[in-house]
Amino acid sequence: MRLARLGPAGAEIPTVVVDGTHHDLRPLLGTLGVADLGPAFFAADGLARAATAVAGGTLPELPGAADLRVGAPLARPGKIVCIGLNYRDHAAETGATLPDEPIVFMKDPSTVVGPFDRVLVPVASTKTDWEVELGVVIGRTARYLASPEESRDHVAGYVLSHDVSEREFQLERGGQWDKGKSCETFNPLGPELVTADEVDDPQALRLTLSVNDVPRQDGTTADMVFGVDHIVWYLSQFMVLEPGDLINTGTPAGVALGLPDHPYLRAGDVVELEISGLGRAVQTFAQATR
Repeated sequence: MRLARLGPAGAEIPTVVVDGTHHDLRPLLGTLGVADLGPAFFAADGLARAATAVAGGTLPELPGAADLRVGAPLARPGKIVCIGLNYRDHAAETGATLPDEPIVFMKDPSTVVGPFDRVLVPVASTKTDWEVELGVVIGRTARYLASPEESRDHVAGYVLSHDVSEREFQLERGGQWDKGKSCETFNPLGPELVTADEVDDPQALRLTLSVNDVPRQDGTTADMVFGVDHIVWYLSQFMVLEPGDLINTGTPAGVALGLPDHPYLRAGDVVELEISGLGRAVQTFAQATR
């Protein structure tokens, strides 16, 4: 099953995509007492209810869907947890030692925007960078999981995520990664949330990214230092993962930080990214103003 949200920012219509056709989820959400595809939807067992509605053919088709803006398929997550240096080739390109445990940092949930929305280069930025990532959406509360094998039961689905980063803010301004990750619009998401049952192996997905039609990243989730199951289990030992939380699982080699000429993003640059089976996104960067 694939979930999406279409329409103007702040007024997106939740849909389920069946054979390329968008069906309006609002009648179902009304029965659940929730307004959007956010934490409350997943906590209310919305995925199972949506699957039942799809099987029963009770959801109306959304007219004019092709003409609507594509929003992030997940309304504002409760929290965004990120994993750093989680691809072997990315660690090598930055000269970093492979971590013994996942490197964990947080990202402001308000950074989430649509997959084709404009992304803003911060006012004082000199080193805005790209990072295509596999996003994991939590479907059930996970706390102190006993083993990585339990993790899959707590995953709602997967999504294409762009963990935009400002490297000077991240690495040269006091050692706090969060402030290089949490600038406005710094987490385009989507186009669709693909439920876990449709992804046979999250460690067998190809990730690609180009800037102005120049290929920059081409990797596979098989190169992760810590796989999805391990990450969910590991995080549950330190924090409670709630329904609707988003985990960004790291990026492969090819970021501007790791390239010899450090071609950081500027206003007017166009970034195109894709994960096999999860969809494609395109973002144009623009200069933020005060």
